[in-house]
Amino acid sequence: MCVCFCVNQNICLLPAGPDFCGLDDIFNFLKTAAHRFLRPLLSLRRSLSSVGIMASKPAKVESNSSSDDEATSGPSRVSDAKDDSTIEMIRRYMADKLGFLDSEEKSHQKVLEELTLDGVVKHIKDGKVKRIITMAGAGISTSAGIPDFRSPESGLYNNLEKYNLPHPQAVFEIDFFQENPKPFFLLAKELYPGSFKPTICHYFIKLLNEKGMLLRHYTQNIDTLERVAGVPGEVLIEAHGTFYTSHCLECRAEYELEWMKERIFSDQIPICEKCPGVVKPDIVFFGENLPDRFYSSISKDFDEADLLIVMGSSLVVQPFASLVNKVKHDCPRLLINREKAGEGDRLMALLGMGGGMDFSDKSTRDVAWLGDCDDGCQLLADKLGWGDELRKLVKEEHERIDKEKESETKAEGKGAKP
Repeated sequence: MCVCFCVNQNICLLPAGPDFCGLDDIFNFLKTAAHRFLRPLLSLRRSLSSVGIMASKPAKVESNSSSDDEATSGPSRVSDAKDDSTIEMIRRYMADKLGFLDSEEKSHQKVLEELTLDGVVKHIKDGKVKRIITMAGAGISTSAGIPDFRSPESGLYNNLEKYNLPHPQAVFEIDFFQENPKPFFLLAKELYPGSFKPTICHYFIKLLNEKGMLLRHYTQNIDTLERVAGVPGEVLIEAHGTFYTSHCLECRAEYELEWMKERIFSDQIPICEKCPGVVKPDIVFFGENLPDRFYSSISKDFDEADLLIVMGSSLVVQPFASLVNKVKHDCPRLLINREKAGEGDRLMALLGMGGGMDFSDKSTRDVAWLGDCDDGCQLLADKLGWGDELRKLVKEEHERIDKEKESETKAEGKGAKP
């Protein structure tokens, strides 16, 4: 998996493959790109200079004002305007050379009547939305009580300190796991699926599916709460893997959730029944590739989407974060999060290649609703006329889960009696 971008197949300069690009690859890319584009840019500069658009010195502006501030403000404004014009011309030139000008022109067409949650709601009610992609991060599960394992305040990291981890993330590094799997399984016991109830966000996603509007749900989470909520596996892409299945690291024998749960809660290291290998849940560790289904689904899904909803993700982990750029230019994008995320990179935007989400006044389709994810999903459902339906769904599902847990507890109690 290559985390660096390629402009297009004709000028791809970075090696493809399962490994991340190194610094040498990036520097080579920059040098080669500079060589390819420097001469055309210099030629463009000479052409612009010949007609006075890009002068080496700012133009003089006469002023009758005796004020020093007024005397200097005129040239500054003219110079700034010319700089902006020059940058825009270079940006368009680069976009044209890279073959992105047509799509870049389309990106300036207004998609939403207003860049608010109400604007998104109107877009849906007008019948313009049939195929929604939802993307989710850890923020949709925090209200379920799932702790942040990286935070010392959670107590989980303190429990791992006796294993002398080189750093907290080591518990999710495949090399460290192969040497010492015990810390991971200690953590897994604390975070194991089934200990938590899905949130309003999870049931909102389920509701979208029940209404036939959910094209696909992409999640970074490994807690399987989407499955617990009843989101079908065929519309679910667990980008960072799942606890739902496990495989032996040696012979690749597959094991189900209950098999793994029994061993984790018995404080055992899960050992394969067919060989001496350690069995690991199918979550993606640092140093492992993302699931094949993640890559095989992206192109078709995001090309078909007519609304993208991102919930509870900081949009910093690649390649998940870059998915927001995969939808078409006329596809609205709604972020429901505590803070703005996924905003554009200026260099990427300069190249006309899409620089993430744009929450400025110049945006044509991006909306940020800031606050608690559950509140945002409930508000969206209310505005769509689905509010009571969502509340009823959450209430009934939580009651069902409570009854199932109560039955399991009673069964375990009976089994423990002599």
